[in-house]
Amino acid sequence: MLKIYSEPEVEAEGLDEILALAEEAEEPPPEPPRGIPRQWLPGWIRWPVRIVLLPFILLDLGAQKIARMLIRPPFKKEGKCLKRGNCCHYILIPEAKGALRKLFYFWNTQVLGFYRRHPEVYESDEKRVYVMGCRYLRKNGTCGHYHLRPAVCRKWPVIEYFGYPRIIKGCGFKAIPRD
Repeated sequence: MLKIYSEPEVEAEGLDEILALAEEAEEPPPEPPRGIPRQWLPGWIRWPVRIVLLPFILLDLGAQKIARMLIRPPFKKEGKCLKRGNCCHYILIPEAKGALRKLFYFWNTQVLGFYRRHPEVYESDEKRVYVMGCRYLRKNGTCGHYHLRPAVCRKWPVIEYFGYPRIIKGCGFKAIPRD
C-alpha cells in the first residue's frame, strides 16, 4: 500500500499505480511545481567526489555480480534499455533512519543529482521512500552522465532474491524465471 504522508486526502492505490503511470507515459511527467531545484554544492566539489568513489562502487557491483553467480536469484534479466527515460522519473530512494538520514538525503540530492518529484514521503513494502527524478536525464531519454551514474542506475532493473521483480513495462528488460 502506497500512502502519501503529508496530504491525507490524497492516497494512491499502491506502488503499482505509480509504475503504471511511468509505463504508459508517452511524454515525460511535468516538473515539480517549483521546477527542478538547483544543486547548491558546486560542481568542482561533487564531480571529483564521484570520480574518487567510482572504483569503490564498481568493486561493490562486481562483488554483487559474483555473489549472484554463486547464489542465483529465481529470475534472470534479459533485454536491453530502450532509452525511454521513464524509469529515471520515478526512482524510489529509501528514507534512511537515525543520524545518517540527513547525510543520505544530502548525498542523493547534492552529489548524485536526484531531486524530489513530490514533497511527500511514501510507504512501499513497509519502507518509507522518496520518489525522486534525475536531473541528468536528457530529452531523448539517455543519461547525461552515463559513465558516472549512481549505483542505483547501474543495477536497474533490480532482480531480488524474494518476490517478483518490478520492471517498468516497455523499458526493454524482462524478468525470466530460471529453469
